[in-house]
Amino acid sequence: MISKPDQSEFGSVFSADGSEFFYGVDINGKAEIRYSKMENGTWTRPVMLIGHETYSFNDPMLSPDENRLYYISNKPRVGAQIGDYDIWYSKKLSNGWSGPINAGKNINSSKNEYYISFTSDGTMYYSSNKNAGQERDYDYDIYASKQKNGVFQKSIRLGNQINSTDYEADVFIAPDESYIIFCSTRADGYGKGDLYIGFKQENGEWSKAVNLKAPINSKNHELCPWVTQDGKYFLYTSNQDIYWVSTEIFGKGK
Repeated sequence: MISKPDQSEFGSVFSADGSEFFYGVDINGKAEIRYSKMENGTWTRPVMLIGHETYSFNDPMLSPDENRLYYISNKPRVGAQIGDYDIWYSKKLSNGWSGPINAGKNINSSKNEYYISFTSDGTMYYSSNKNAGQERDYDYDIYASKQKNGVFQKSIRLGNQINSTDYEADVFIAPDESYIIFCSTRADGYGKGDLYIGFKQENGEWSKAVNLKAPINSKNHELCPWVTQDGKYFLYTSNQDIYWVSTEIFGKGK
């Protein structure tokens, strides 16, 4: 019901109890967020949860308390034009989800912000080309923004053990920040974009990120990493379909 030959599936996330599933679908260049839930032991047929006839919604991610659903969209802000992707969110209501709310200026810029992941304390990790030169719009980096009293603080670019002069995006951060997974295009890559992993060291610094290699990475584009709340299963997109594998494939990483 999820990975179909006539559409492209991207970012995906289960609720903590595993009973709800959110994912992005791109059809002819326009994306929407779809939703399925477990009812009486069976998954319901996916329905469109957030979409629009003109602009796109993609990369769904639940906040740690699951009271907000975050996503990216080229929905225009006041005075802005379609084409600049921002991070938005909807609040959980008694009868569904609220309309889109912009995540604010400490997250979003006049360029693109992609994908979202959270630590258990609500720190947001995401990627952006906000500091890329005009001739290097492909140069995305990974940033982190802590929350203080429910407000995102100024975003900080991660160091050179993670970021490089290549493309770094689609970041998943472990809830305890013990490891990080992201997509990058590097010389040791297998294809159009590979997934890399780095581990937090005892001194608080990140280890140098390494390629997850085959069978995860391939000649296709691997992206949209996410790990279930119990830490057991790794979901990602490859060749425009969603796959899963045991997290045992990561190894200890020390």
